[in-house]
Amino acid sequence: MPCLLALRCEIATHSPHESAVDPKRWAIGANPAALRSLNPIRRAMESMPTVQGRGKKPISLTLGDPCAFGEIKAPQVAVQALTDAISGFHYNGYSQAAGIYDCRSAVAEFLSKDLPYSLSADDIFMTAGCSQAIQFCIGALANSEKPSNMLLPRPGFPLYQSFCNLFGVEVREYDLLPNSDWEVDLRGVERLVDPDTAAIVLCNPGNPCGSVYTPHHLTQVAKLAGKLRVPIIADEIYAHMAFEGSKFVPMGAFASHVPVLTVGGISKRWFVPGWRLGWLSVCDPDCVLKEAKVLDAFTNLAQMHLSTCTPIQAALPKILQNTPQDFFSQTLDTLSTRADLCYERAQKTPGLSCPSKPRGSMYIMIRIDSDKFKDLRDDKEFALALAKEEALGVLPGSAFGFPGWIRLLFAAPETILDESWDRLEAFCTRHTK
Repeated sequence: MPCLLALRCEIATHSPHESAVDPKRWAIGANPAALRSLNPIRRAMESMPTVQGRGKKPISLTLGDPCAFGEIKAPQVAVQALTDAISGFHYNGYSQAAGIYDCRSAVAEFLSKDLPYSLSADDIFMTAGCSQAIQFCIGALANSEKPSNMLLPRPGFPLYQSFCNLFGVEVREYDLLPNSDWEVDLRGVERLVDPDTAAIVLCNPGNPCGSVYTPHHLTQVAKLAGKLRVPIIADEIYAHMAFEGSKFVPMGAFASHVPVLTVGGISKRWFVPGWRLGWLSVCDPDCVLKEAKVLDAFTNLAQMHLSTCTPIQAALPKILQNTPQDFFSQTLDTLSTRADLCYERAQKTPGLSCPSKPRGSMYIMIRIDSDKFKDLRDDKEFALALAKEEALGVLPGSAFGFPGWIRLLFAAPETILDESWDRLEAFCTRHTK
């Protein structure tokens, strides 16, 4: 024991690192990449005041959660499938990192219905929501050994930029054209691409714009990307949520021109965002991505994650196969009516305008004519004052890289939307010159 005490004393008094350590400071520092990788939507929401403007009950049209108002519920088929999976006690352990085979096969079969070729289970990776699928795509294509860049839409879902920041990828934004149904500025894309461009991100149906691209426009995008030799990451979490006579066509249908990584899931269309089940599908009939070992990168990322929630994976085949079409038809009719309501009220409200009626998803982008307001300099001041005065939460366009606009969720019940627009109209009338 005396020898052990002497050894400890010697280590404590003669450490070779003693002179390099400041006893008053901890050697701790946050990762700068993580600090840069903020989520502007969440930050904007959390900075909104919680006071009840003018004594009114707060209404939030900010977060894209279709369940927030408790009106539209998940189909009973989905609830029963998950109940059966949990009560069977067979899915409490880990699955393969890529996901349960039967689950991946069901997703492949489901997606293949809209494609000119067939996907297999090996083309599918299950993820914790669509956001993790986006993370996998950006992480797998980012080149850590040399500078790389990705093209993101503006306005666009800010999580793309967050993940690019995390993986050290330069962000280059291409414009969506508000007066042309938010189509891609193809010339702008061509100017931005260089030999270090790793991918082009496309969201259809669109968040935050509510756009749905025509087959002709998707063909143009695919041919341009093929010519530039740059793959596409297609965010299709709102797949088939199209109305106003529009029809959703998956980007993977054009994979003969360009390899496509499609991300999706059940969060929005089935009204279960809290279930956190998404997928990544590799639409690559010419095996360009496979030969570049991108699938190997996905496998490694999935193995670090261990596995996606197994009971929900087990329930997914029944959910995909048995959800009645009436459920989708009714929810789309409901969303379409509410989109019309918001579009019409926007045109009648002083200082606001909307160049394009939403044709899908759950959002509408509204332009603020700042020249018509006497004391609101920008979209951030607009959103902040609206929350303070009317207890109404909307997101400033700046959160999507598009200042001078606001985004509203139109998945709320019509009574709430009417009340929201009454408040918005009163607010604008009060602040216009």
